[in-house]
Amino acid sequence: MTTINSTRIGESGRLVVFLHGLFGRGKNFTRIAKDIEPDFSSLLVDLPNHGESEWTETFDYVELADAVAAHIAEAVAPDDQPVHLVGHSLGGKVAMVLALRHPDLIDRLVVVDIGPNAGGSTGVFDHLLSSLAALDLDRIESRTEADEELRDPIPEAAIRGFLLQNLRPTSAGYSWQPNLALLHSSLDVIGDFPDMGETVFDHRVLWVAGERSDYVDRDDLPQMRSLFPRTTLLTVKGSGHWVHSEKPREFVSALTAFLSRP
Repeated sequence: MTTINSTRIGESGRLVVFLHGLFGRGKNFTRIAKDIEPDFSSLLVDLPNHGESEWTETFDYVELADAVAAHIAEAVAPDDQPVHLVGHSLGGKVAMVLALRHPDLIDRLVVVDIGPNAGGSTGVFDHLLSSLAALDLDRIESRTEADEELRDPIPEAAIRGFLLQNLRPTSAGYSWQPNLALLHSSLDVIGDFPDMGETVFDHRVLWVAGERSDYVDRDDLPQMRSLFPRTTLLTVKGSGHWVHSEKPREFVSALTAFLSRP
């Protein structure tokens, strides 16, 4: 089974497991985890091929979901199960598959700005991955220098900063933590969603969408409810795809209200 890294924050309250999106890592949810203390504790997971978790040879949502489920079962005491599960984008798809395959492990599910379908443009990610792969790490002597090299292909400073969190110093210079080659070659699979048959997750689900994002549309609600019949759709005004970082206060408010509801 794939080795997965995670970080625990908080010691009291029900446990919430967070799964990040493409190019992310568990620590992206640190602010949210601290904001929901002491009512909830958190487990911030590095998905395979990201952060400090192990790389895999292929990309498969079912395999990823099973690996994360096994990690939760091992890392979380039986008394703390079932857990609440939150997933954003890529992590949202993993979270949905996990909930469908391991419903006894999950109490409530929160899916952030992604649906059980092909969503958003893979062309954007193709460009980002190509830009990162083209960076000559043998010549880079600092993260600042890497930022300068990426300024032309990726002019948005916030996006460069997000991507460069994955650049790590080594004894030989710098390396990327994510498995860029696998992620790049798997973009079609990443943009898709596996056929889950007639499986249904009949627990409460909060589906959070960014108002300015094109990843979730109200017309997708029937498909979402075919798998998750107890889904409530919430659109966060003014937010793009990264709802938890763009609108953290609104996200925390919605999250805690949903998880605290009797």
